[in-house]
Amino acid sequence: MNRAIILLAVFFATSFAHSSEHNDLIELFREWRTFEEPPLRDGAPDYTAATFERRYEEFLELRSRLKAIDLEGWTIPEQVDWHLVRAEMNGFDFNHRVLKPWARDPAFYDTVWMNRSDVPAHEGPTNHAVVEIWTYDFPLTDAEESRLAKELGAIAPLMAQAQQNLTGNARDLWITGIRDVRSQIDKLDQVLKMAGGGASSSLRSVIADAKTATVSLVDFLEAESPSKTAPSGIGKDNYTWYQQNVHLVPLTWEEEVSLLKRELDRAWSSLKLEEQRNRDLPPLVAASNSEEYAALAEDAVDRIINFLGEKQILTVTPYMKPAISAHMGTFIPEEKRNFFSIAAHYDPAPLFTHFYHWMELARMDLEPHPSPVRQGALLYNIFDSRNEGTATGVEEMFMHAGLYDDRPRSRELVWIMLAQRAARGLGSLYAHANEMTMEEAGGVHQNWTPRGWMKTEKELLVFEQHLYLRQPGYGTSYITGKYLLERTLADFAKQKEERGEEFRMKDFFDQLNLIDSIPVSLARFEMTGLDDEISMMMR
Repeated sequence: MNRAIILLAVFFATSFAHSSEHNDLIELFREWRTFEEPPLRDGAPDYTAATFERRYEEFLELRSRLKAIDLEGWTIPEQVDWHLVRAEMNGFDFNHRVLKPWARDPAFYDTVWMNRSDVPAHEGPTNHAVVEIWTYDFPLTDAEESRLAKELGAIAPLMAQAQQNLTGNARDLWITGIRDVRSQIDKLDQVLKMAGGGASSSLRSVIADAKTATVSLVDFLEAESPSKTAPSGIGKDNYTWYQQNVHLVPLTWEEEVSLLKRELDRAWSSLKLEEQRNRDLPPLVAASNSEEYAALAEDAVDRIINFLGEKQILTVTPYMKPAISAHMGTFIPEEKRNFFSIAAHYDPAPLFTHFYHWMELARMDLEPHPSPVRQGALLYNIFDSRNEGTATGVEEMFMHAGLYDDRPRSRELVWIMLAQRAARGLGSLYAHANEMTMEEAGGVHQNWTPRGWMKTEKELLVFEQHLYLRQPGYGTSYITGKYLLERTLADFAKQKEERGEEFRMKDFFDQLNLIDSIPVSLARFEMTGLDDEISMMMR
């Protein structure tokens, strides 16, 4: 780590060191996070309506204490922490009043997760009993087997409880959620296979009970499906409130529609201009076997890391290259490729720049933020504008900074990926406004992705539109977060110019990274002192 980034780290650490009032906030934050974990019922988290109502008064008391804190004299980083706690509390309240995933969204009960997410927490609402199989090393030690059996033991009572809790009438969420719950059966089989012949009888029994309960829940969901007739979107007003008060995105539903339409038009027109410029160049040729793909992937990682360091885009740390290299993927036959693997088999670099995600997760693991509020994942996917917006933003930013100067055809892939993200986000906005069904929103997603690359494999289409219906704002966060990041870069650069200081891209990204995975509006506040977006959302 170079001297400049060390000095930045010291600055951020000392910003939290001397405020007794901020310590009071940290204590309240810890109480809040303890409260947010629901009590147990028969060994599983209790999401029953009666328990939510009984606990709501305690929530209101915690929120009242937060509102009573006087921020006068606080440093900006300390104020940012207060806003983060407020956003989380607003998220709990919105879930209680509107989203109600435990009652409307069967996929909420999908409990077994085989892989780590590429963002700080799993995308979409997840229950509190999630079993992270990727955290286990197989074959299991006795201690680890006991831990796994205990965690899996929550599944059977949770599946039984779900049959009582799921009273919603959101048809698209209900019907599509069945596939998520059903997938748990296969995942439990995988876990048993991974445990091997040495698995204890108690672990085998727990897995068998979890499978039986999951099958029963699937049967219940299928039996109830014909009665589910209502739309699944939360409506424009709820969407705007949620974006501005939970995810701290300073935009309305209408403004997001305008922004995504603009980015979709810009991506398509830029692609056509790029193709015109490259018309005399040979076309990209996709990898046709494992060796060719491996060579492309290794070269792409090297190009990106070297580019970031040599062009002084950001400070390259030892963990960055391994973080991306671990997710290079493998060769996929042409007939089985989805949108992203189609692009990656031509040149993996545009997709791998999106793997900024994995560098950020490595940083969070190895260099946690000094404030406890920012250590680990923010609740309710509040990080989405930052993590998805930055990962999408750097795809184009690094292109403009010169990453593909020697490979102009690869620039076309960047525009295609941007168009796909704008199209899918636009569809999700119409679905949340209940102007389209999930299937119709998928039509926007599919038909406005260039070259027909979303028409090759339907699983990705269903997965993405379902996620964005489950988690309001996630489908648009790639574009809205990118826009807010570009605004932050502009404000940061303008202030440097006005002070007569040299602008260095490395300063921008290093400071952004140290601030950590928080909404871009708060990162902008911390990096520039500009609070206009925050003030607007507080009104």
